[in-house]
Amino acid sequence: MSITNAQWAKAGSSVWMGGAKRPDLCFVRGQGSRLWDAEGREYLDFVGGWAVCALGHSPAVVANALAKQASTLLHCSPGYWNPPAIELARKLSNLSGFERVFLGTTGAEANECAIKLARKHGADRGAWKIVTTIDGFHGRTLATMSATGKPAWSDLFGPKVPGFAHVPPNDVEGLRAAVTEDVCAVMFEPVQGEGGVVPFSTEFVQAAREACDRVGALLVFDEVQTGMGRCGTWFAYQGMGVRPDVLTLGKGLGAGYPLSACLTDGRFDGFEPGDQGGTFTYHPLGAAVGLAAIAEMERLDLVDTVRSKGESLQALLSGLAAKHGLHGLRGSGLLSAFDLPEPLGQKLVEAARDGGLLLNSPRPASIRLMPPLVVTTSEIDEFGQKLDRALEDLRS
Repeated sequence: MSITNAQWAKAGSSVWMGGAKRPDLCFVRGQGSRLWDAEGREYLDFVGGWAVCALGHSPAVVANALAKQASTLLHCSPGYWNPPAIELARKLSNLSGFERVFLGTTGAEANECAIKLARKHGADRGAWKIVTTIDGFHGRTLATMSATGKPAWSDLFGPKVPGFAHVPPNDVEGLRAAVTEDVCAVMFEPVQGEGGVVPFSTEFVQAAREACDRVGALLVFDEVQTGMGRCGTWFAYQGMGVRPDVLTLGKGLGAGYPLSACLTDGRFDGFEPGDQGGTFTYHPLGAAVGLAAIAEMERLDLVDTVRSKGESLQALLSGLAAKHGLHGLRGSGLLSAFDLPEPLGQKLVEAARDGGLLLNSPRPASIRLMPPLVVTTSEIDEFGQKLDRALEDLRS
């Protein structure tokens, strides 16, 4: 007798720590842009593991890379060199133009590395503060939660790690005022993800570059979500006219396997032996997956196709906007969002799930879309039909 979704949920609730509110839904299989639950029901996934599943669910290239590397060299500690990690670092350097690469497992770990790098850089002149943005998101360690500008976290797990100042997104004057001589970095996502897919203006990005140059601070782009083709270029900064000093990556880099990176130029690599590390950094298994994922993205020319798919998605949403009162359509590539006329985001998520479509509502009236980069044109059309029905159900 098969175990139901509710039975799995009850079993999980009895042993898992708290931290997330989950529906009675347990996924047991995935392929491409689709997931199947414990009762065999199929879902079109426009959450994509929170922008992780760039190549879809269970891509063969990742499975093959894992099997091959696991049977060759699973782990040797970062105290030694290993070929996959060297090759992945070289590949990321070639793609991005940055000279030095740190490989970790999570986006938070990559952002912690960036924070340490910035404080090490500013130490000689007594600069240690970092300017980030309200509603930005940088991770769930104590330091990255302090960097994160979520108002709901202001008193959580206090006292916070000191030294972080938050300015509203796209507030140019607020940014300029915040970047004082004791600031060692300005750090933000080129497009806020958890904040509701909020793109930063060219004026704000240029002002951040100028402010950092004025005081000698590092400009850090958190591209854990926007990087690896998600926005229609390998890295979102490549379409913004400004080059950061530090770049962090995660999510799509491992295409489902935990993998992250922090990149910078040689002149900013101030780490001495013992300054930065971790048991699972430069891990050969993760690096092998990253190499395979990038090779598959290149083979499929995904970065270019993401742009055209993103345009198709925006056109579809524009068609639904007049019918259902949607507004605030925005996005870049396959990171998109829209706003509802009322704060019913979670109810729409539930209605869509009942119709076999997975959505994410990062804010009460906003829906964020992060489908796999391999999503097909027909699946985008199917998404439109399912979303239309869910919106109708919500209205009724």
